[in-house]
Amino acid sequence: MSEGQKRLEAMRRNPQGDGRIEDVKVVCRAYGISFTPPNHPSQETILTVPFARPIKAVYKRKPVKLVDAVQGAVPAEKAGR
Repeated sequence: MSEGQKRLEAMRRNPQGDGRIEDVKVVCRAYGISFTPPNHPSQETILTVPFARPIKAVYKRKPVKLVDAVQGAVPAEKAGR
């Protein structure tokens, strides 16, 4: 299991636990999701994660849903909810 998969599963199991922006970056890179500033015009889905520490649970659930959408587990239009 890759580091990205491990962090994704940790986020999925315990969104209330401690989290860092680095966890989200690693998960995004592992699943081929670009992690760029939100002003990039070609992005269809924008995931905003504040840089505060620790990351709140709501901001840990969103990347999990986005990865599921990228992998085809849920429709992409539901990923941002």
